[in-house]
Amino acid sequence: MTMPFSRPGAVDLSGLKRAPQAGPSQGLPVQGRAGAGGAAAAAGTQAGAAAYSFDVDEQNFQLLLEASMTAPVLLVVYSPSRLPASADLADDLATVAEELDGRVAVGRVDVDAQPAIAQALRVQAVPLVVMVLQGQLQPLFQDAPPLEELRALLPQLLQQLAAQGMTGRHEPFGTGPAAVAGEEAEEEPLDPRYAPAEEALVRGDLETAATEYQRLLSANPADTEAAVGLARTGLLRRTREADLTTARNAAAADPGDVEAQLLVADLDLLGGHVDDAFDRLVALVRRTAGDERDRVRMHLIDLFAVVGSEDPRVLRGRRELASALF
Repeated sequence: MTMPFSRPGAVDLSGLKRAPQAGPSQGLPVQGRAGAGGAAAAAGTQAGAAAYSFDVDEQNFQLLLEASMTAPVLLVVYSPSRLPASADLADDLATVAEELDGRVAVGRVDVDAQPAIAQALRVQAVPLVVMVLQGQLQPLFQDAPPLEELRALLPQLLQQLAAQGMTGRHEPFGTGPAAVAGEEAEEEPLDPRYAPAEEALVRGDLETAATEYQRLLSANPADTEAAVGLARTGLLRRTREADLTTARNAAAADPGDVEAQLLVADLDLLGGHVDDAFDRLVALVRRTAGDERDRVRMHLIDLFAVVGSEDPRVLRGRRELASALF
């Protein structure tokens, strides 16, 4: 499998400033950093107990992609047996994620325990830190900067994302709808029927993922999970080459351009502005008629599926849609 690092419209991270290293880069660090693990322990950050970090396995990798539609997820690949400093890095990133209170989450991949994920990502060395945003993966760095440098680096990253309209926040994984608790994963193993679609999502092949979800729906129109997967895949396909500024300008210039309004609603949803996306489309329902109105209505229903039927924002959106229609 390959990672879709070069998709058009990927976030430009070239402006991030890194503190100078103590010496010339030699690739992977070969020694642990004194005090790094202690700092994480002092902060009380442990992968199993932290609200915004979790251990990644084959069963919950799809949930990681789904969480990245709300706000960025940092995927840190490490090996505690081969390079203890990489495990320290995973702890430090979890510490910073807690301090940032949901603006970023951390998924931890222990390559010793999860060799299949490492193989799928074509990991050649540890540590490796990758940003996952809107279902797409993009490399950040492949060394182990100290905790204080991470505390400076990650806010820069978030500022850059905010400038592009991406300001969503994660719910705590222990209590929110995107929970990825290990016990839950063990009780509900991945249904093999969905494996081809989810594997396609992991490698960035959205067309194949859509085909697989549609195949499941054709066989069983009542398959809710396949319907949600198809809706989320469709959202990623529609926005993968979109530029937020260009889309907003087009929608503002022509409020009657249905296509432009739908695209901004999609981008708002991906950026975490769920209510804004719903309100835009409800207002568009009020302004349209006939086939156009029905198209907007169906698009909004698709976005409801992406967010989840039990989400209070969806419940409010459904009430507003009913009011606009009747």
